[in-house]
Amino acid sequence: MSRLARLVAAVAVLAVPAFAATPAKAAPTSGYVRLAHLSPDTPAVDVYLKSDANAVPPQTFRAVAYGDMSRYLRLPTGTYQVAMRKAGAPATDQPVITTEVGVTDGGAYTVAGVGRFADLGLRIIQDDLQLPDAGKSKVRIIQASVKAPVLDVAGKNGTKIADGVEFATTTSYREVNPGSWSVRVVPTGGGRTSELPCTLGAGSVYSLVVLDDQNGGLKPQLHVDAERQGTVPLGGVATGEGGTAPRSALPGALLAAGCAALTAGLLTAVLRRRTI
Repeated sequence: MSRLARLVAAVAVLAVPAFAATPAKAAPTSGYVRLAHLSPDTPAVDVYLKSDANAVPPQTFRAVAYGDMSRYLRLPTGTYQVAMRKAGAPATDQPVITTEVGVTDGGAYTVAGVGRFADLGLRIIQDDLQLPDAGKSKVRIIQASVKAPVLDVAGKNGTKIADGVEFATTTSYREVNPGSWSVRVVPTGGGRTSELPCTLGAGSVYSLVVLDDQNGGLKPQLHVDAERQGTVPLGGVATGEGGTAPRSALPGALLAAGCAALTAGLLTAVLRRRTI
């Protein structure tokens, strides 16, 4: 082997570890989970969320009462256990109910205690946080009223949002015109009407939760799931590590360019030396 060939081989050997030392790092993946208590006759509970696989600190929500809904938690993808215990009960007590939620990349879920206390269950509701066009709003109904087992929801002007929504069910999202609304909730077949003045923002996503109030009527609550102007979706980071933006590929690209330049420079120097 000539001196030039040996030098080229040596340069190649030196360059390879430099590339191998900076492998491409996959961007972290995450999804979103929020928790809700939507069982009218169930007392307040403590809600626990944990993962046996991910290094996420266990989350505990104390004294969660009927109608309460948390903000979204951003969580690494994986499987999480959700448990409800009577408010104030030791964490070692047997949970009243438990379930598991599988968090996929970009997925969003509402884990809610639903139904009557006698047949209480934890339901995983799939949320759709895809923003509508800027000229529309998107809204769905989560029916948590036992006093009106079936109800209709519409605007005061008669614009229908949903009909025949049964207790402990959730409708699909529907696009409506944004702006000022007076949402009317009426038991199917007639009954006491409840109204909720609200503003639906253009390009935003909402859940209208219908609850029983203490006076025998209905209590509609509007929750912002995601909005065009602001955080999408609404919620905090559960890991305590800040954002999950992938590391920039720029340093690796600069290193590759540097190695290529080094190789070219050495070869040029050798060739010049050979021709002198």
